[in-house]
Amino acid sequence: MDTRVCILHGQGDIRIETRPVAPPGPGEALVAIGAGGICGSDLHYFQDGGFGPIRVREPIILGHEAAGTVLETGPGVTGLAPGTRVAINPSRPCGQCAYCREGMPIHCLEMRFSGSAMRFPHVQGLFRDRIVVDAAQCVPVAEGTSLSEAACAEPLAVCLHAHHMAGPLSGLRVLVTGAGPIGALAAAVAAEAGAAEVVVTDLQDLPLDIARQMGATRTINVAAEPGAMADYAADKGHFHVAFECSAAAPALASAIAALRPRGRLVQVGVTGDLPIPVNVVVGKEITIQGTHRFDTEFAQAVAMIGAGRIDVRPIVTRTCPLDEAEAAFRLASDRTRAVKVHLGFGSVSV
Repeated sequence: MDTRVCILHGQGDIRIETRPVAPPGPGEALVAIGAGGICGSDLHYFQDGGFGPIRVREPIILGHEAAGTVLETGPGVTGLAPGTRVAINPSRPCGQCAYCREGMPIHCLEMRFSGSAMRFPHVQGLFRDRIVVDAAQCVPVAEGTSLSEAACAEPLAVCLHAHHMAGPLSGLRVLVTGAGPIGALAAAVAAEAGAAEVVVTDLQDLPLDIARQMGATRTINVAAEPGAMADYAADKGHFHVAFECSAAAPALASAIAALRPRGRLVQVGVTGDLPIPVNVVVGKEITIQGTHRFDTEFAQAVAMIGAGRIDVRPIVTRTCPLDEAEAAFRLASDRTRAVKVHLGFGSVSV
């Protein structure tokens, strides 16, 4: 059996090629992918050939946000019948290293994360019509949940883990800087968690419109209203928690200024080195908390989407067929026209 794959050969060089697919082995499942989301890291690989020290050094099949339908299972697989629609967890920790044994599989020393160029050889990704994965990676989705919705489980899991690192949000005032897919979902998570106020900032109107649909109580275009955040910095700050999702120096400084004493900055966005106003952090006793990927939050995200607790549909602004992958990547790069772009695969309905 052959399958089409979306493979990056180098910066700006994305191709649709054919690769053989073997039958599923013991503990494995063959899945027909129905929908896959283009993530910021996929865009960095496509636009820049990598990000920070992580570079594409060999052809890599992209994608780590995907959902599909089980076609066949290998020996020893139970509870996962053909026809089951699943979200695919892209994380595969080893379970044996020191961090796995300490209950921190997120920090696994041998982590294999789908579509990642961090390791060499690279870990090949999920953007293909058919793929064999470990059955344990397949999380069944609720009846009535589309594969497009299920493919949003991975970015939602990132935001649920960020919430976990932030602590309870009920009754608190929350700021989200950056209204891309992660920022919009962070706003939704904060609203679902009972935050009293959720303010989202960005430089573009389209993502801010989506953020309002996802639960933001106020949105601010800081390019059009450069002074709008000043009131939130008065009297030592306003917000209890800030989710910094842009990885932009001005947004980081603005978030710290707007946090009240003993507030918590949760850094979600990633980039290189950024300047931090240390005197302000010390003077207001701000906690800076990193957050990275997810663990049990993936299954939680699938369950929340299936139960309708978080409606992920507004963030998916376009679905493009796999044959139009290059155009889809270029569209996903344009924040004036798209928030989350999905690829549609094969003949399986999304």
